[in-house]
Amino acid sequence: MPHSSDSSDSSFSRSPPPGKQDSSDDVRKVQRREKNRIAAQKSRQRQTQKADTLHLESEDLEKQNAALRKEIKQLTEEMKYFTSVLSSHEPLCSVLAASTPSPPDVVYSAHAFHQPHVGSPRFQP
Repeated sequence: MPHSSDSSDSSFSRSPPPGKQDSSDDVRKVQRREKNRIAAQKSRQRQTQKADTLHLESEDLEKQNAALRKEIKQLTEEMKYFTSVLSSHEPLCSVLAASTPSPPDVVYSAHAFHQPHVGSPRFQP
C-alpha cells in the first residue's frame, strides 16, 4: 500500500517548528539514554554471571588438582615401597637366579620312544 503524504504519518511528516524540534530531540535523547542504560546494565549482569561461572569452575579445578596431587603422592610412596620390597627380595630369589641358566641337557628314557614289535599283540597293521 503506497504511503500518502498525510500529516498523521509521523515518519514522513515535515520537520516541526524549531521549538517543537528541540522538544522531540530531547525526548529521543532521553529514550536513547534509557535504552543504553538498560543495555549497559544487561551487559554488566552477563559479565558478572560469566565471572561467577569462571570462579566456580576454577574452584572445582583446584579441588580436582589437589586430589590428583594427593593421589600422585600416594602412588609415589607405594612405588617406593614396592621397589624396596623388590630390592630386598632379588638377592634371595631362586627364580631370578635360575633365569639365566645354560641350556638344560635333554635326557630321554629308553621307554619314551618304545615302538611295539611287529609280532606284538598290540601292533596290528
